[in-house]
Amino acid sequence: MAKSTGFKRNNQKRKMKITYRKFQIATICILLLILAISKSGDMFVRFFIKQELQAIEKQYGLTIQYKAIVLKGLNEALIKGFIIISADSEPIVKANSIRIEIDTKKLLAKKIDIQQLDADKVTINCQALNQETESISLADNEYISRAERIVKDIFRSIPSTTTIHNLKVVCQREEKQWIVDIPTFKVKNNSFLMEIRSKEYEVEDEWICSGTLPDDKQKINLRLYTKDPAKKIVLPFIEEKWGARVKFDTLAFELSRKTKQSGIQTVQGKAGIKGLILYHELISPDTIVLDRGFINYNVNIGKDFLEMDSSKTSIYLNKLKLNPYIKIEKKTDWHIKAALDKKDFPAESFFSSIPKGIFHHVKGLKAEGTMTYHFLLDVDMANVENLRFESTLQSKNFRILRYGNTDLRKMNDSFSLVIYEEGRPVRTFKLGYENPDFRPYGSISRYLPYAIMHAEDAGFMHHAGFIPDAFERSLAQNITERRFARGGSTLSMQLVKNVFLNHDKTISRKLEEIMIVWLIETCRLTSKQRMFEVYMNVIEWGDNVYGVTEAARYYFAKEPSALNLGECVFLSYIISAPKQAHYHFNGTQIKPAFYVFYRDAVKRLLQRGWITPNEAASGNPAIIIRGPFRERLIKL
Repeated sequence: MAKSTGFKRNNQKRKMKITYRKFQIATICILLLILAISKSGDMFVRFFIKQELQAIEKQYGLTIQYKAIVLKGLNEALIKGFIIISADSEPIVKANSIRIEIDTKKLLAKKIDIQQLDADKVTINCQALNQETESISLADNEYISRAERIVKDIFRSIPSTTTIHNLKVVCQREEKQWIVDIPTFKVKNNSFLMEIRSKEYEVEDEWICSGTLPDDKQKINLRLYTKDPAKKIVLPFIEEKWGARVKFDTLAFELSRKTKQSGIQTVQGKAGIKGLILYHELISPDTIVLDRGFINYNVNIGKDFLEMDSSKTSIYLNKLKLNPYIKIEKKTDWHIKAALDKKDFPAESFFSSIPKGIFHHVKGLKAEGTMTYHFLLDVDMANVENLRFESTLQSKNFRILRYGNTDLRKMNDSFSLVIYEEGRPVRTFKLGYENPDFRPYGSISRYLPYAIMHAEDAGFMHHAGFIPDAFERSLAQNITERRFARGGSTLSMQLVKNVFLNHDKTISRKLEEIMIVWLIETCRLTSKQRMFEVYMNVIEWGDNVYGVTEAARYYFAKEPSALNLGECVFLSYIISAPKQAHYHFNGTQIKPAFYVFYRDAVKRLLQRGWITPNEAASGNPAIIIRGPFRERLIKL
């Protein structure tokens, strides 16, 4: 009996819903009929079109002008002489005419929903658009709401049926211009395919762009490639603005928007590039070539943060797959977190995936075994002293099968070294017994290695090439002072820079330095003592003064074996800025700051057991310059 009663109730509810739906449809039909036969219908449509345009003006700080709005019934409007003007009174968009078809049902709910758009002779001025964009402030947490609004605008900006004839995009930078002509931009059923004629200066190219626009699945995707497969797409203005050159074969992009939940907007998608060619002098002295790069991304946008979810984000570089985590947060100040963990990946996949042009000496290296990498960076700009930095690369059964362009064991035997300054070779000499100025480790004062380790890298004989804590402290200081105030290089890194690399300040040079140090230290390609021996024979100790023999003679007119404790401490004192050694003197007398450094050095050497109490007590900080450097001090 209870089941029968429940069935009747459900049946009654269904009938009520059907009746209510019929009532809605009838009401809409009656209203449409009334509006259709009423002169006030035109006023109704005009009012809401103007209201929508005014809302856009207010939201983006723009001015919208038009010559006339001509209505054809309740769902069609023709806007003539349409112009969007920036806050600087520069026209951003011009259109000879724009015809729109409106969803009448939503119009009754006071909403403008464009179902179809046709436009003719449309010009977009990127220069004015760029000026407008640059004026946007990211104060407080406004950037979050802007990001969310941009995503929403993307998904509702272009109707599913759109035709634009004679679309032109003009970008001007100083006296150079880039013009894009699109004869017909047509979207049908949310899909499009168009030819693009690009002209930068006197260079003309033809590109193809295809893809889909948002539908009920809320997804956008596009693919850009050249009409001639033998050519590459060259990004315009990159070289003039940033000094870079960027070319590629194909660019693919996909973006989808998830429903907002718990105050968080999620954007996800894919992006890929093939045949990338990149050059910038700060990245690498060589042109970088990436055969294949691809990313599946998932970004959460909250009230005060942007977050890339590592569990749903994957970056592919050739054969290598990475899952990074990044979070940028803004409360009282910026807070940045980044992490990457990659466990037990084949060494072969790493070395074969390095883009061409990044590592010259390692290029072609073959290895076996597995590698594990861990990275963590946590920087709170309101509390920089508590910065966290971790970076470790470990290996298992790792073995080099074949060296690349350079045999990384070359320090074990005599080798030639070229010294570069500002990219120019200034000295060439042998590191070995063929060179009369070369001194083996045992022929150098025992105090010098200790003094250098105190000043530069106390743990050199024990660490594996890196000191994460030291890099963490230097990074915190550099961020606090907003300049490069302190480096985190170990002796191993300084040695590799001098022996294998030049002094170019590029990202690739620093990365290759780190990689070569890791290979030498992990595989024990050269002993610590031999590394220190080479270091003392190549390091710069003054203007065109290289190696311990030249330094001992230049400052003290001595052999390296005869240097006393004070003299060795002095040589370690000037390592950081050898060409400015004269600034430590008043005439031929060393300034008092050196005595503070000397006392601290002797104290540390004694604590570490590197010198005896008698040696510490008998050491003399008085520095007497007897070599050619004395003549320079007298002339200053």
